[in-house]
This record gives sequence, C-alpha cells and structure tokens, in this order.
Amino acid sequence: MEHTTIRKPIQNLVLSAMLLAVGIVLPFFTGQIPKVGSMLLPMHLPVLVCGLVCGWQYGGIVGFILPLFRYALFGMPPMPNGLAMAFELASYGFIAGFLYSRSRWKCTLALYRSLIIAMLGGRIVWGMVRILMTGVAKEAFTWQMFLAGAFLNAAPGILLQLTFIPAVMLALQKTGVVRFPSESDTINCIQKK
Repeated sequence: MEHTTIRKPIQNLVLSAMLLAVGIVLPFFTGQIPKVGSMLLPMHLPVLVCGLVCGWQYGGIVGFILPLFRYALFGMPPMPNGLAMAFELASYGFIAGFLYSRSRWKCTLALYRSLIIAMLGGRIVWGMVRILMTGVAKEAFTWQMFLAGAFLNAAPGILLQLTFIPAVMLALQKTGVVRFPSESDTINCIQKK
C-alpha cells in the first residue's frame, strides 16, 4: 500500500520534469522565429499535457516556471512578455488539470471541455497581466492587441492543441499512463452532459 502512494507522486514529478524539458526544447523546432512561435505556441503543449496527466498542481508549477526558466537559459521569451506568459501557462496547466481531475468521466468530451476552458481562461489571465504591466512595458495594451495575440495570431496553435493533445492522451492511454473509461462509461459521459 505504501509503495503505491509513494509511486504516483514520483511518477508525476518525473513526468513533469520531462514535460518541462520538452517545453524548453520544443520552441527550437519553430526555428526561434518569434512570429512562427506565437502562431504554433510550442510551450503550451507540454504544459497542458502536464496538467491533464500529472494534475493541476504540477501543471500550474510547470506552466509558471517554463517561460522564466527558458528566459534564464536562452533569453526567450523576452521580458516583460515572458512574465505575462508565465501566468498564462500556469493558468493553462492549473485549469486543464483541475477541470479534468474533477470530471466525473475521464472521456474525450471531458478532455475537450477542460482544454477549451483552460485555453480561454489562460488567455484572459494573459490579457489581465498584460494590462497590469502596461506601465512596465511602456506601451499600451489595447483590445485589438488582446484579440490578435490571444486568438487571431494563435489560431494555428489552438488547432494544433485541439488535435495533438487528445492524440497524445490516447497514446498515453495505450501505455497505461492515462486511463480512459470503458466504452459504456464514455456513452454515459455523452448522455449525461
């Protein structure tokens, strides 16, 4: 019994560290081109997966330290935008993990619901932090800038997240890391919602 209670936190810690490393390396695949990175959102993927697989605590922490750690290593994302991104990613990991862990049925519908709410919540937090930081950044943050940064420019990354993350979760189910319910529970998930 004691072996099981110790094993899960260690597994979550190792997975979180691995996803943090993936989040540090993944932006290199966008070629360090900020325009491409802001469209594909490579650091968002491991944070959302971390929240869903390891839980809201781990997702929130990995989301907050990832942009700060990456800035300390490589100078990207530039500050003060990196600080706003830290709060945004922490919100993604926290909200996705919290909602998914509280879902009655761990099915794909609950997964999509958690992802979409987390994406909206994280973008709202990002916008609020950017508004608070207008004095530090010495530039105004307008409604148009929020819409462009949060939704219009990020549309390819949002589509990538909505297709890639469920595929990763299904692959993790096959390895036994994530457990989805039986087919009858999935039907209940659809009927009850």
